[in-house]
Amino acid sequence: MDWLTEFHLANGHLIKPLVVGTLVSLACSVVGCFIILRRLSFLSDAIAHAMLAGVVGGYLLMKLLFGTEAHVGAMLLGALLAGVVTVGMVGFVTRVSRVKQDTAIGIMYTGIFALGAFAISMKSLGQYIHIDIYHFIVGSVISVGNSELWIAGLVTAFIVAVVMMFFRQLQLTSFDPVMAASIGVPVVAVDYLLTACTSLVVVSGVRIAGVILVVALVITPAASAYLLFDRLNRMIVAAAAIGIGCFWAGFFLAHAAGASPGPSIVITGTGFFLATLVFAPKYGLLVDWNRRRRAVPQEIKEDVLGAILRSEQEWVPINDVVRHIASNKPKIRRAIIHLIRQDLLDQKGTELRLTSQGRREGRRLLRAHRIWETYLDRMGTPANELHGQAHKLEHMNDEQTIDYLDDKLGHPLKDPHGSTIPEDFVDFEELSEVRSSLLREGFRAEIVRVEDVTLQDRLRPGAKVLGGPRSADGIRWSLITEDGATVELSHDQADAVFVHRVESEPA
Repeated sequence: MDWLTEFHLANGHLIKPLVVGTLVSLACSVVGCFIILRRLSFLSDAIAHAMLAGVVGGYLLMKLLFGTEAHVGAMLLGALLAGVVTVGMVGFVTRVSRVKQDTAIGIMYTGIFALGAFAISMKSLGQYIHIDIYHFIVGSVISVGNSELWIAGLVTAFIVAVVMMFFRQLQLTSFDPVMAASIGVPVVAVDYLLTACTSLVVVSGVRIAGVILVVALVITPAASAYLLFDRLNRMIVAAAAIGIGCFWAGFFLAHAAGASPGPSIVITGTGFFLATLVFAPKYGLLVDWNRRRRAVPQEIKEDVLGAILRSEQEWVPINDVVRHIASNKPKIRRAIIHLIRQDLLDQKGTELRLTSQGRREGRRLLRAHRIWETYLDRMGTPANELHGQAHKLEHMNDEQTIDYLDDKLGHPLKDPHGSTIPEDFVDFEELSEVRSSLLREGFRAEIVRVEDVTLQDRLRPGAKVLGGPRSADGIRWSLITEDGATVELSHDQADAVFVHRVESEPA
């Protein structure tokens, strides 16, 4: 209490500006969270500039209609209406023309701002308007009076109450307005409510940072909190704390340097944002750089598996693996460590071998590579480019894509170099039934159903068949029945016969 008493006696003139600044910083930071989530930062700038026309309108209304000087309430109402009109005009131009929202904002807010400046410069109207343009631009928190204090308190209370009562609606419309509309949330009404809140905080913040810099009070603390937290409720609390902290730090920095508080407060907030941008624990530049430095590209891990799979040895020296991969040694060794942790590789001294899971993954990659080579060969790619192009494409090994290519190519057995293309073992293991066109020679299967009526008398559900050899350059399939009869099938017919393989090894 003694310290508080001494501070009050020595700095009594600072109490009111600090209280007003704290309240306004709280309100601006809370609203700013929803503004940046909706990517409407430019819109808050438009509302701030449109304020000039609103304040001028308030002066003229009170003087010309009522013969009295404008008070804070009239100017606040005029600025609020100017913000709503600006947003309405932006929406109207966007809906009825080809002009995009950002262009419409740029046109409307500069036009409305110019309208206010034009009215001030007119000799016939300028005599009724008493606006300190310098302090209107850079702010004048030191000179706030009781009316500004009450306005700041009411605006802050209103903003906090709105966020608490309509948090769910604001959250839904900020992240997914389509889903919000589908469950009955009045999206347009919520948008206009947020616009009104933005107008209020901008108007109340002009005395602190001025019409140009007030946008920083709304955006900068919220942007800093956005880099620190993923949950909206935590982001709002953090933004409020950051906004208040930056206001106090900037205010006392300006007081010590003998400068204007508005720019100093904004500089402090910007400095905090830049520090957060660099040092944020999850989304900071340093963490991101370290993450990318330590990350192992999936392509390198897949190349390691492929190099070991292609080797004829069970245990492959690490140096042999490194020689077959076009990357630096540290990344390759980190890839090996990752693969061992994922139980895809076993290590014994300086040698590696594939686990059963690793061999499965390697076979899947090898199949993708050879199918891509076959596809590129069919498309006319020069022979000397097949391997390199397929090596790039094999990492796009989405199972559905590879299955689609395999089917369009007619399920080839060999690649252009004469190497065997591994079978589609994934579908055989994960599905209860597959098309018989996937059945390789020597494997036994049980027929599940036959969709081609011309084959139903020779191939019946429940019958056991053996995959026969392919003929006519691989475009004819054959199934051998239990009585030794061979049924030849075209590609379409083989696709119409669904089987379930009963043996994992060829007969």
